[in-house]
Amino acid sequence: MTARGRAMALGLSSALTACSFAPRYAAPAVQTAPPVYQEMDGWKTAQPADSVHRGSWWEIFGDPQLSALEARVTAANQDLKAAFARLQEARAATRIARAAFFPTVTAGPTVTRSHTGPNAPSYNGTLGPMVDDFSLQADLSYELDVWGRIRNSVAAAGASERASAADLATLDLALHAELAGDYFTLRSQDAQVELLDHTVTDYEQALMLTRTLYEGGAGLISDVDQAQAQLETARTQAADMRLMRSQSQHAIAALIGESASSFKLEPLPLDARLAPPAIDPGLPSALLERRPDVAAAERRVASANAQIGIARAAYFPVFSLAAAGGFESTQTANWLTVPSRLWSLGPQALLTVFDGGLHRAQSAAAHATYDEQVANYRSTVLTAYQEVEDNLAALHELERESVSQAAAVEATAGALEQAQNRYQGGISTYLEVVVSENAALAARLTAASIQLRRLTASVLLVKALGGGWEGRAAPASGS
Repeated sequence: MTARGRAMALGLSSALTACSFAPRYAAPAVQTAPPVYQEMDGWKTAQPADSVHRGSWWEIFGDPQLSALEARVTAANQDLKAAFARLQEARAATRIARAAFFPTVTAGPTVTRSHTGPNAPSYNGTLGPMVDDFSLQADLSYELDVWGRIRNSVAAAGASERASAADLATLDLALHAELAGDYFTLRSQDAQVELLDHTVTDYEQALMLTRTLYEGGAGLISDVDQAQAQLETARTQAADMRLMRSQSQHAIAALIGESASSFKLEPLPLDARLAPPAIDPGLPSALLERRPDVAAAERRVASANAQIGIARAAYFPVFSLAAAGGFESTQTANWLTVPSRLWSLGPQALLTVFDGGLHRAQSAAAHATYDEQVANYRSTVLTAYQEVEDNLAALHELERESVSQAAAVEATAGALEQAQNRYQGGISTYLEVVVSENAALAARLTAASIQLRRLTASVLLVKALGGGWEGRAAPASGS
């Protein structure tokens, strides 16, 4: 071949290997996102940033024990270990796909001794019936990526690998948020157990007083029965709260990789004055940048897009280059000599002529998978915005509820004091005291529940935002 011919062949080969049947990829468009959350404004183009380290966001709550428990999740949680193993599998799959860019070379010696009868067509009268064959051969095979099948396979595997990495980040975020929620639940249950234990003590004293009045002729047996029933109800509530507290402790143990049978947290009631920290949700565009589940969904779309290119390439012939070389002889004395050399070199092409519609079905499946992943991506984005808005609304409304409930606690405490004074003065029945005590207890339990819901909503907001943030203070209401 002349120099000009070799140059033309090289140019044609380069042009062919640059071909790809995968559609030009672009992240799927989503419904118009709100430019701001609530009264915030501003917008910028979103770019993937899910790999940015989110930091120890739980430290904003200022609880050393919570921080210590959170530090143990990543290293000890078994679900995270399984997710990390899946990521390693995805990385290996990418390397497997990338290996097709290189030729496959195999080599192996063979030594055989065979007998051929004189009536066989392969009988060689010169060598006789017994023949030794000594062979040392290396084979090379290399697929020319003319239609981009290999490149799209690598692209699909790489996108799946990055989706697995984002899945790991999503699980890590979810587990840390779950631990924070369980921790605050347990501390709130500690506070409610303490409240109910004090209530039981108060009710025991009330029962003693009521029984004394009855025995002295100044009370009714029905008052004693009401006091007894009220006491037993409070004991039941306290026991039930202890049960829920144990279950919360067991959940925390599982999250940090410890046996529930040996793990124990000492009671530490939640401070009734503790309020959620200020959290700036930032701009809606940052949500798409920081949420790892959104990134995972988008990368699965990219993988499905590359799979379309693989399916389209199947309609065209597969070009490959095969080569072999080595030594073969019937004697060991001249096995590895020049006259015993052998070699072969040549291109190959394989085209499927009829497959009963297989390639068409595979192409249809690839397009359907792409459509499915696009729908999943858009759904994930919509869910992300919903979760942020839900928890912003929860924090706003629960703050108002906490104010009104604090007033209710104060009012019921005053009503209880008046009812007790009236009963001891003989002006009212014990039923009025029972009603007031139940109302006061219910008000305090509701206040504790609202506090827990506020803290839980703040944790869920951090999770909905994709983890940590820049440490900015939340804007003042109405700004």
